[in-house]
Amino acid sequence: MSTLHLVDHPLIQHKLSIMRNRKTGSKDFRELLSEIAMLMGYELTRDLPLEDIQIETPICKMTAKTISGKKLAIVPILRAGLGMVDGLQKLVPVAKVGHIGLYRDPETHMPVEYYCKLPHDIEDRIVILVDPMLATGGSACDALAMLKSHGCQNIRFMALVGCPEGADRVMKEHPDVDIYIAAMDERLNENAYIVPGLGDAGDRIFGTK
Repeated sequence: MSTLHLVDHPLIQHKLSIMRNRKTGSKDFRELLSEIAMLMGYELTRDLPLEDIQIETPICKMTAKTISGKKLAIVPILRAGLGMVDGLQKLVPVAKVGHIGLYRDPETHMPVEYYCKLPHDIEDRIVILVDPMLATGGSACDALAMLKSHGCQNIRFMALVGCPEGADRVMKEHPDVDIYIAAMDERLNENAYIVPGLGDAGDRIFGTK
C-alpha cells in the first residue's frame, strides 16, 4: 500500500504561507516553490540506497558512504510542475528530466494529454513525478499510468498542496506509489480548486493571470 508523507518542516510551512498570500508576486512565488521542492527532496530521497567506497582523507584512508548506482529521473506534469524541477536538480544534478503534458478541461475538469517525452532508460530509474497541486487526482493518476506504460516500477509523487479527494484517488488507483505533500488542505470547491489552496499554481508561476 502507498504511504502519504506529510513533509511539514517549519521552514516549509513558513514559505508555503507566503506562497498562499494573494499579494505574493510571480517572482517570489517561483523562488519559494523551488526552495520548498528542494527541502521536500531531502525527505523524499531519505531512503536512497548507499554503498561503501574507499577514500583517503587528509588524515587517513577510510570506508565512506556514497549513493549506489540507482539513477533518478524527475518528471514534471506541465506546466506547473516545471516550477519544482530546479529545486530537485540542485539536490541531484545528474538526474534526467522528462516531461508529461496534461491540461485540465475547463468544462469537465478532466485531464487531457498533449505531450510525453521521457529519458530512454526511464524504466531503470527511480522516478519523481512532480506537480504543485494534488486536487482531483486526475492528472496525477493519468501521469502515473503513462509512466507505468513505459515500464516504470519505482515512482514517487510529490506535490506542494493536496486535499483528501485527490490523495484518496491516487492511493486507490496507484497503491504502489508513495505521496509526498507539504500540506493537506480541507477540500475541493465546486470548480475543483483546493480550499484554501493557493489559486492556480501555473498562472501564479508564469504570471498569466
